Amino acid sequence: MEQRLANSWNMTLNEKNFIETALLSDLRIDGRRPFDYRRLTIKFGREDGSSEVQLGQTHVMGFVTAQLVQPYKDRPNEGSLAIFTEFSPMADPSFETGRPGESAVELGRIIDRGLRESRAIDTESLCVLAGKLVWSIRIDLHILDNGGNLVDAANVAALAALLTFKRPECSLGGEDGQELTVHPPEVIDPTHAEETIMKGRMTATINTNGDICAIQKGGGVGVMHSVVMQCLRVASVKAADITTKIKEAVESYNTERAYRKVKRHPSAAGHQTER
Repeated sequence: MEQRLANSWNMTLNEKNFIETALLSDLRIDGRRPFDYRRLTIKFGREDGSSEVQLGQTHVMGFVTAQLVQPYKDRPNEGSLAIFTEFSPMADPSFETGRPGESAVELGRIIDRGLRESRAIDTESLCVLAGKLVWSIRIDLHILDNGGNLVDAANVAALAALLTFKRPECSLGGEDGQELTVHPPEVIDPTHAEETIMKGRMTATINTNGDICAIQKGGGVGVMHSVVMQCLRVASVKAADITTKIKEAVESYNTERAYRKVKRHPSAAGHQTER
């Protein structure tokens, strides 16, 4: 990326000398010390698998998606990972639309290698049907503003998006055991028909204060800790909504009951006897 940066910054000799002199004195032109990071903020979108990272003036968004594909012949039991980077011209005048340039390709390779070598994704766990179907994970990184150090900002965006992504669950059935069913990542308030295909369930009892009173898990399917916590967060929101509806229904019932009592017991003024 050095060539791209050289093209972007047409610095004078005096400016370069000033920066070099400051660095030799353990100072930087923005006031930081040599090992100080700029402010890092990480946000998440409403959908799982989306992130927004800002490192100083550098702004990157990450999105993770997955689809079922045929595995590579030499790795029939492993899924795949692909990194795609998009450099917006609004982020830097040197970025061009259309075909990814050398900088975009290099950035994608750096992120890809880091994730693979660190084994951030267990590719074997992405196998659904050996030799036939595996999950292909795709990470899209959108560079919205280039304020320097794209590698770190993009890497954080990729990891943050991955940590909030949940691929759909699959099950095999049918007479030959090869019939694939892809289940939604989460189902609330299942119908009777949906209950017939459930391999497990979890019930959480939460009071009006949001306290977890009880948890009951049924079925033989294991549940990861992250999934349990996600379900509890959803249950807390739903419990508050349902509690509100119950209170409204009770209030409506009490109002109607009080009205019926008034009709059964007319006021004394309506039954006065003449003397």
